[in-house]
Amino acid sequence: MNRIDRAFSRLRRRGEAALIPFVTAGDPDLDTTEALVLEMARRGADIVELGIPFSDPLADGPTIQAASQRALEGGVTPAEILGLVRRIRRRSEVPLVLMGYYNPVLQFGLEAFAAAAAEAGADGTIVPDLPLEEAGPWSRAARAHGLANVLLAAPTTPPERVRRLAAATRGFLYYVSVAGITGARSELPPELAAALRAVKGLSRRPVAVGFGISRADQVAALAAVADGIIVGSALVRLVEAHCTRRDGRLAAGPGLVAAVGGFVAELKAATRTAAGRRG
Repeated sequence: MNRIDRAFSRLRRRGEAALIPFVTAGDPDLDTTEALVLEMARRGADIVELGIPFSDPLADGPTIQAASQRALEGGVTPAEILGLVRRIRRRSEVPLVLMGYYNPVLQFGLEAFAAAAAEAGADGTIVPDLPLEEAGPWSRAARAHGLANVLLAAPTTPPERVRRLAAATRGFLYYVSVAGITGARSELPPELAAALRAVKGLSRRPVAVGFGISRADQVAALAAVADGIIVGSALVRLVEAHCTRRDGRLAAGPGLVAAVGGFVAELKAATRTAAGRRG
């Protein structure tokens, strides 16, 4: 049982959903990302997604696209991100999931990336542009090194395919809340809770929901249904808002880490208020 499985097991006993914040590694720089992850873990994050920046992030909206571009302009590489994971792991046991696109993983080498990620202390990966039918080689490499390869289902995924995804995923099944790209939304689809219940009925793995979730009240509502809540763009937007421009580039402002930590604490508290409703 790896750290992801242990986290969901612990939360199940408490009747809580997992809070899974996302930040882009290297936005605005790797030292700041390290500080953000440690602070998010301290303020209640149960699992942390670390985005690997890529030039063509097809699943991401403008907010995360911009963060990826900033990180790439700063020269961040996958190897440096694994070094970041190694540094975080020396100071925290929070489960870490690397979310990135297939091209950088393929360029690194499937076996080499899986071995390096596991050695650094990563617990899983999410590769949103790798369909189930093509995921075999990467899933086998990841599994050989104890990494959970998390698969995604969407509102347009037929039930039989959800069953196949749920059987093949490891760690949890990532349910995409909307038929679209990432990005904070003022309102979530009214049918989302019913869709989550249906997906949970098809999956023996925990089901975490992401895309579009940006507020504590949304987290509280979904925590009564889902096993995990993923918040990305709202956090990335908060990072950008607390940066300052120096020499043409964004740099961390003095209140950045505290602001992100405070928001994560607010979101985590929302998962606890739903504990009674989860039963």
